[in-house]
Amino acid sequence: MRLVTLKNGKQELAAIAAQDRFVLVDEISRFRGQLWSSSTLELLQNGQFDELKQWYAEGGEERLTELPAIAAPEAEFAPLYRHPRKIWGIGMNYTQKAMDLNSVPPEAEPVCFMKPDTSLIGPGDNIVLPSESESVTAEAELGIVIGKVCKDIREEQASQVVAGFTPTLDMTCQDIHARNPRFLQRSKAFDTFFSLGPELVTADEIPDLRAVALETVLNGKVIHRNTVDHMMYNPWFIVSYFSRMMTLLPGDIIMTGTPGSTPLSKGDRAECRVSGFRPLVNPVAGIY
Repeated sequence: MRLVTLKNGKQELAAIAAQDRFVLVDEISRFRGQLWSSSTLELLQNGQFDELKQWYAEGGEERLTELPAIAAPEAEFAPLYRHPRKIWGIGMNYTQKAMDLNSVPPEAEPVCFMKPDTSLIGPGDNIVLPSESESVTAEAELGIVIGKVCKDIREEQASQVVAGFTPTLDMTCQDIHARNPRFLQRSKAFDTFFSLGPELVTADEIPDLRAVALETVLNGKVIHRNTVDHMMYNPWFIVSYFSRMMTLLPGDIIMTGTPGSTPLSKGDRAECRVSGFRPLVNPVAGIY
């Protein structure tokens, strides 16, 4: 199942992708005579995401063709949702990037950081360059979306608590971070420095997670590319690792690291491409 959030006037409504069209969850609710939330985050938080996924797997996918839909050219994507309880990221997770930076850790402990929800934007929204920095970069990352409350889970249990995966872009003020490694959190916390979407793809839609390719793209040119198989810490380990640190909640997002970053300037278009996913694209605006 592929879930998106679409703009509809002042509303942002959850919808299921059905090839070149999108069916709002509200339409599915009316069809079934059962009230499901129209918010992607609420679907995750109240357990209805699993109900929707089960309906989709048990014949719902075929029934989507009978329901009113929004054609792809008319769809305007919003972020999957606006206010996750937690946005986590890890750094230097691809072996080649860590080797390039002479930062391959001797122990199995990821470098991690958090982002505020005020940094969150969606597809097509502007990345705004802050006046405090002269060197902002973007990094494409595969995001994990947590689907169930979990704590202290083992790596082999992680797939049971993950709702799916999504493209993300992580922006950083490299000059601020370079002044002092302790400034990592500050360098990543500015408004518009985290982009999310356009779709949440469940794991059953991905034939081989290890083969998924990730690309950091600038103005249509692929700058960095790598596959999940080359991560030092695979997605299931990452979920287990964070669950040992804290309780994970539905809608929490964990970025899994990047194959590489690209510098941004006004007028650029930053892009995260994940094989098998709709791309995430954001233009770069001027300094505020």
